[in-house]
Order: sequence, then structure tokens, then C-alpha cells
Amino acid sequence: MSETKSTNIILFSGDYDKAMAAYIIANGAAAYDHNVTIFHTFWGLNALRKDEQVSVKKNFMEKMFGKMMPRGADKMGISKMNYAGFGPKMIKDVMKKHNAMPLPDLIEMAQEQDINLVACTMTMDLLGLQKEELLDEIEYAGVAAYIGDAEDGNVNLFI
Repeated sequence: MSETKSTNIILFSGDYDKAMAAYIIANGAAAYDHNVTIFHTFWGLNALRKDEQVSVKKNFMEKMFGKMMPRGADKMGISKMNYAGFGPKMIKDVMKKHNAMPLPDLIEMAQEQDINLVACTMTMDLLGLQKEELLDEIEYAGVAAYIGDAEDGNVNLFI
């Protein structure tokens, strides 16, 4: 009898291409019957932001962070060759020609495969993000919960 394997990914990066890699690995691991968790912290939380603006009460610094960070996975920049925003458009065009799934679709697939999408509550507090601004049907936890998952993990990645 085989035990269920687990894959745990910390998504720290807010780069579109790095988030794509995390979600491709996560979806692949789920397809191989792993229990998968993606722990989104710092800039990785941008992958979980809703595309539309949500009206929530914020102080000045929280408003500034909200304006500086991309709203939603599709608006994230890429790690290399961003070219003032032209890089993401070019890579998305290439992906479309090669029938590669865009990041928002990979996130949706992850939710359909019951991958645990976790938002770091400490980082949410630091950046002034509120639950209403993030995707529905995700989890919220601190680092202790991640460590609990990771200490028994078969695969642990930091992206």
C-alpha cells in the first residue's frame, strides 16, 4: 500500500513566469495524486488578487502598496525582459501560438484539482491586503501552518 505523497511550494515571486512555473509543477504533482499546497507570500500574493478593484478601507501606506502591486495574475510582469510591460505581452503571444495555458487558467485548474492555495496572513497584514481582495475559495494561514505541511512533504520548493 502506497502512502499519499505531498508537494509544497512557497510562491514568493510576483513574476508571471515564475508563478507559471509554480502552478505548472503544482498541477503536474496533483495529476500524480500528490496532495499539493502553494503557500503564497509577499509578491506571490499578487497571483491571488482579484482582477477588479474591491472597495475596502485602507490607510495611506496600504493604499500605496495596493496601487504599486499588480491586480490579478494576468497583470504580473515577467522576471527578465519586461521592457516596460511589453515583455509580458510578447510572452503571452508566444504562449498562445504554442497553446500554452495562461497563468489565470493554471490557477483555475489548480482550484479544480483541489490544490490548497494558501495566502500568508502575516504578509497580508504587512501589505494591507484583505480577504475581500483575493480570490474566493482559498485558505489563509501563517508560516506555522506551512511548516506543518512542509515537514512531512516529499517535495518542497521555493519559487
